[in-house]
Amino acid sequence: MPPFERFYEQHRNEVYAFLVRRLGRDRAEDAFQETFLRALRAYPNLRHTEHLRAWAFTIAGRIVIDEHRRTRPEAELPDLATEDGRPAFAELEHLADQLPPTERAAVVLRYGYELDYADIGAALGSNATAARQAASSGIRRLRKESK
Repeated sequence: MPPFERFYEQHRNEVYAFLVRRLGRDRAEDAFQETFLRALRAYPNLRHTEHLRAWAFTIAGRIVIDEHRRTRPEAELPDLATEDGRPAFAELEHLADQLPPTERAAVVLRYGYELDYADIGAALGSNATAARQAASSGIRRLRKESK
């Protein structure tokens, strides 16, 4: 097993570039330090040293996941005017009341405020795919109830 300093010198640039791509330059600094701090703590107890590069990337990848879980998007919804002065939710209120909260929010934001799925996902603390699924599920549920 090479000394930790040599391990660090061999892999620091690749790991840092990976973290910058995943987290952005500001958050990558702290994640980089945390990656090699965890590696330093575990280094003396390693049994297999053939794949040290993969091991370093595994640590960095887990830190990226932890960082994404810890921080939620803080998007604010724009104030949109409606033509008749009623808020968009009021137009859908009689339909959407029976939906679960996430589906109701997705349906109202999509069809009442005409936001795209990326903005809806950010508002709900998820992503565009989850927002699309919630809106679709809400619409299917509304169609079943209206029959």
